[in-house]
Amino acid sequence: MKRRDFITLIGSAAVAWPRTARAQQPAMPTVGYLGSASADVWAGRLQSFRRGLSEAGFDEGRNVTIEYRWAEDHYDRLPAMAADLVGRGVNVLVTPGSLPAALVAKAATTTIPIVFETGADPVRAGLVPSLNRPGGNITGITALSFQLGPKRLELMHEVVPSATLIAALVNPSAPGTAEPQTRDLEAAARTLGIELHFLHASSDHDLDAAFASLLQLRAGGLVIVPDVFTNSVSEQIAALALRHKVPAIFQTNSFATAGGLMSYGGDITETHHLAGIYTGRILKGEKPADLPVVQGTKVTLIVNIKTAKALGLSVPLPLLGRADEVIE
Repeated sequence: MKRRDFITLIGSAAVAWPRTARAQQPAMPTVGYLGSASADVWAGRLQSFRRGLSEAGFDEGRNVTIEYRWAEDHYDRLPAMAADLVGRGVNVLVTPGSLPAALVAKAATTTIPIVFETGADPVRAGLVPSLNRPGGNITGITALSFQLGPKRLELMHEVVPSATLIAALVNPSAPGTAEPQTRDLEAAARTLGIELHFLHASSDHDLDAAFASLLQLRAGGLVIVPDVFTNSVSEQIAALALRHKVPAIFQTNSFATAGGLMSYGGDITETHHLAGIYTGRILKGEKPADLPVVQGTKVTLIVNIKTAKALGLSVPLPLLGRADEVIE
């Protein structure tokens, strides 16, 4: 080879090598975010998830991509959305705030890591065999939500002790969430010695009919059973309860601030934040089987005294003393 040709070859290689190195850089990891509600409804939760992800070292658009899928409260859309995310080969599949989405994701893949965030008991729901040893490709966060239904009924009974009948609003089409919660509420009602009547609502259109039935029953109070749908319309339910002068209790803080009488439940912001951290840890190489399911620990009781006055109720002082926040 002539010296001139050799120098030309070396020079060409020097130019080519950086291009090849850039081409071989690993692709940015992708998180599949399978949401049962909508981006607008879960804006606050999504912000908390991103914060947790950032604390784990990943910022959306900088070193991680997030593929969002929103079912808009239509659970039947979840299987196709999960299959699409699995087909795209996402690195982690996240199912925030929804047992139905978590169950669908588990059925869709046994290899892609899954991080769930749910108010349900993940062992009872069949997501994992154990909280400490989830095994397989799935782990996540459980909020103190569904299991607090009996306590919410007890709090309502404490505010209206003379009521012999209390209603519970439930979404019967919520897979895996309606039946266990209604069963727990029925057991609590028997213990308290009160009659419990269930009202059904699966869409906005059903709410007016449910409240019409509530008034006919002359129920002394209303307990809302949490699921993706009731979470998404909690402020609407609070407004209806106030308009119809019905004492009501739900899990989310926003329910009480919107005019509902009381809210009692786990901190959803906390659990979404923890889900973001777990997602980041898995992106760094940790395995779901080695990450125990985390249980949220923060429970908040909020009482809206302004609403109590509008309803003509006197909230017992011991209950007010236990409240984390009193809205006046």
